[in-house]
Amino acid sequence: MRRYPFSFVALTTLGILCAIPGAFSLAGFGALLHPILDDPMAGLAFIVSAIALIGSGAFPLVIAKLKEGG
Repeated sequence: MRRYPFSFVALTTLGILCAIPGAFSLAGFGALLHPILDDPMAGLAFIVSAIALIGSGAFPLVIAKLKEGG
């Protein structure tokens, strides 16, 4: 079983959790979650943040893969 770095798991999980309200907001259902999410730009901000979190989580994964030799 492969062991993933904690920071990869944590940041990727946060990225996915951040993408969910962003997707709802961009689809037009953001007001069901919160009135601020009724604006599509709020959804875009959540999606951009999710991409940044997932990208940040990829760095520890790549470093761990390089440390183990490929």
